[in-house]
Amino acid sequence: MATTGNTGARPGMAWPQTLALAFGVVYLLVGIVGFFITGFDGFASNRTDGNTDTLLVFMINPLHNVVHIVIGLAGVLLSRTLAGARTYGWLLAVGYGAAFVYGLIAINQDWDFLNVNAADNVLHVATAVVGLVIALGPVNTLARSSRP
Repeated sequence: MATTGNTGARPGMAWPQTLALAFGVVYLLVGIVGFFITGFDGFASNRTDGNTDTLLVFMINPLHNVVHIVIGLAGVLLSRTLAGARTYGWLLAVGYGAAFVYGLIAINQDWDFLNVNAADNVLHVATAVVGLVIALGPVNTLARSSRP
């Protein structure tokens, strides 16, 4: 049986769905692992004294972890359909585009409630671009014939 846009990940799953699922799982895991680093204290704290909680090179706090978990769950849930994956792509593009702009203004500010740094900004703009790819990338919607 031929399927449209099949990537081999799940039967009938188009590549934007696979990419949405992959990003959802990664962001979900990052959010969960983040709590092992930050705990739950200082929920929206921003440490400008150099003593920061980081995951690899990215600054985090518990609020940042919650955002990652929500974004991850949205990706996992919306990847079930192509329309849902496209919606998730737009959420990533708009949300992380806004997070990038926020980060340009908020870095090293006392009021930075997400505790972002330059590495976060690079990741945010890259995620926004991936969101556009998920939202706008072409998918072959023509069913292929099973005849040679």
